[in-house]
Amino acid sequence: MVATGLSRTHVKAMGQEVHARLKVLGESHAKTEGMDLGWWILLDYVDVVVHLLQTDARAYYDLDGLYAECPQLDWTAVELPREAWPMAARLAE
Repeated sequence: MVATGLSRTHVKAMGQEVHARLKVLGESHAKTEGMDLGWWILLDYVDVVVHLLQTDARAYYDLDGLYAECPQLDWTAVELPREAWPMAARLAE
């Protein structure tokens, strides 16, 4: 998965959110890379590798070009376990 954040703070917040939500689901990853700088954060969950980059980093490293031949998943069609829903959505039920 490749996603872009708008600033160092945004990328770091995205990394923390991904980590927290997947931890609730019992998922774990190797040591997080890049969290201190927030330029490019990598979370390796073995079957899924999460790349969170600032706009300039995404353009510079061109991961989209590197992964261009990989199959793409329609993430909007993936059903998430209830535990992964944001707290606000659960409270609104």
